[in-house]
Amino acid sequence: MFDKLDSLLERYNELHVLMADHDIIADMDRYQKLARELSSLEDVVRKYNEYKKVISEINGARHLLEKESNKEIIEMAEKEAGELEERKKQLELELEEMMLEEDPDSDKDVIMEIRAGTGGAEASLFAGDLFRMYSKYAAKNNWKVEIMDSHSAEGGGFKEVIFAVKGKSVYKKFKYEKGTHRVQRVPATEASGRIHTSAVTVAVLAEAEEVEVQISPQDIRLDVFRSSGAGGQGVNKIESAVRITHIPSGMVVTCQDERSQNKNKEKAMRVLRARLLEHIRKEHDDKIAKDRRVQVGSGDRSEKIRTYNFPDRRVTDHRIGFTIHDLPNVMEGEMDKIIDALIQAERKMRLGKQSS
Repeated sequence: MFDKLDSLLERYNELHVLMADHDIIADMDRYQKLARELSSLEDVVRKYNEYKKVISEINGARHLLEKESNKEIIEMAEKEAGELEERKKQLELELEEMMLEEDPDSDKDVIMEIRAGTGGAEASLFAGDLFRMYSKYAAKNNWKVEIMDSHSAEGGGFKEVIFAVKGKSVYKKFKYEKGTHRVQRVPATEASGRIHTSAVTVAVLAEAEEVEVQISPQDIRLDVFRSSGAGGQGVNKIESAVRITHIPSGMVVTCQDERSQNKNKEKAMRVLRARLLEHIRKEHDDKIAKDRRVQVGSGDRSEKIRTYNFPDRRVTDHRIGFTIHDLPNVMEGEMDKIIDALIQAERKMRLGKQSS
């Protein structure tokens, strides 16, 4: 662990030097990327520096005990050394937890895909509710939300909405949202007051850099068409919508939210890279399933992960048996209690695996 911590500290110091370079300052994309990496290392480096300071103070107290003959000073040094040893043990545990929870994707941006499932119009409405919930949570964390593609439902909400979220530790927080979200409530159209159950699926993809997933131009087919719209002046008269087919995998991505064909193509390629990266990693994880790192849930979209019960104002996460009776605030983006509980549960699972 300490070899890894030394390398992280070395990288942290290197990043400080790089970000003072005039060429990097002039390249805003690279500068922001390095700034995010630096920010992701700050907590663990701060903790490790505190640990090193405690070690230095312990050595100083021991040195004093070896040379000192004054009884009162010896007693004070022994007391101080004992307190420092306790702090050292605590810091070691905290550092171990921080290193165990480290995920190579934790500070990546994400692309999320919300799709209405069973439940007809009510499922589409809830897909819209989830998009609003995630958008509000993103705003609370100063994250940026960018719609990549969407298909609205006639009665409101979405049949499908794909969007990117950019910011610090986005994947770390949103990775637990993968799966089926079930809603239980009385639809506005239900005269008898009967509770309906509907479902929405959510996919969370770590956004891939071009260097991580390289796509050959020969491997894609590009089709363009006119964007669909509500009619009137808002309908795009030119073929700006884009459909990209990745021939080797058969994956198809469409994007029509922008009026520019180039912008739609750029967004579609980002979604395609993220899906391919997810596919590559899933294949890898399947091969080493017995030894894979512990996660809360499989991340499979078919797995029912959470129920939102409106009559009882209840949200239950089925993976960890966590329930909170605060549904209205959760739907307003107050998701921290649920996400923090999932982070703690995964941390305990990893620590349990480490000690077994």
